[in-house]
Amino acid sequence: MKIIGLTDRKFVNTVIRKRPRDVHKGDCGKVLLVCGSVGMAGAAVLCSKAAMRSGSGLVKVCTDSYNFPILQISVPEVICTQWDDVKDDLLQYDAVAIGPGMGVDDRTKKILRDILIGYDKTIVIDADGLNAVSESGELQTLIAERSAPIIMTPHIVEAGRLLRDRLGDRSARELDKLTLADMIVKKYGCVAVIKGADTLVAVSQDEAYTNITGNPGMATAGSGDVLTGIIASFAGQGMSAEDAARAGVFVHGMSGNFAADSLGEYGLIAGDIINNLPLALKDLID
Repeated sequence: MKIIGLTDRKFVNTVIRKRPRDVHKGDCGKVLLVCGSVGMAGAAVLCSKAAMRSGSGLVKVCTDSYNFPILQISVPEVICTQWDDVKDDLLQYDAVAIGPGMGVDDRTKKILRDILIGYDKTIVIDADGLNAVSESGELQTLIAERSAPIIMTPHIVEAGRLLRDRLGDRSARELDKLTLADMIVKKYGCVAVIKGADTLVAVSQDEAYTNITGNPGMATAGSGDVLTGIIASFAGQGMSAEDAARAGVFVHGMSGNFAADSLGEYGLIAGDIINNLPLALKDLID
């Protein structure tokens, strides 16, 4: 695997364009986000609000019913649902994301297993979804054998868990992002987003791209949940998994830069990234 180039504005302008005047919300993607548990409603709020702010026509949030009032107040534009009400009709969604704030238990693993078996479009796996994969040989096999696209978005520590059987006595922190991405793509056959400074997106076993946006202020709780919502939104709007991952990382970092410009880096929080998403997208389109 080699770093082919940068994910920059020139690339993003090829996949994010001004919408036609007669566009309908049904043209803008229907996304399912499986996220949040009791005490972790914030992950669902951040992920779903980011998806809406990134242009999704409709977002459904599958979460514990305890979180419904929180979501309906915090993000009234989204629809709350439970797994039993969506599991038999997954194909209606244009993209599915799973993991933020779910916790790692048998239920998370079962839901992810059912999605991997029953859904044939782009799946974004993040946070506790990744941790569930790291603990389950069955999930690892299902991902490796799946032909439909998967985007996995680990930070360095999560990457180490996903590669536990390949690292031996080494720590993931001893390896660079390109090496980790190469190992993940070879093991899982996915698009790999290795998060951190100069986030790396590996789109195949041969090609990877370094992102040029972002700043240290984005190293804050919930920032990854926001990224998951953005990538899922772009995939739901019709981008390929490779383009959605690259564009999502760029727009996420660009929004963070806008937030840092007005607020500084120390006080930046994940919600500030979301608040600047419309401005970043407007700037790109203009």
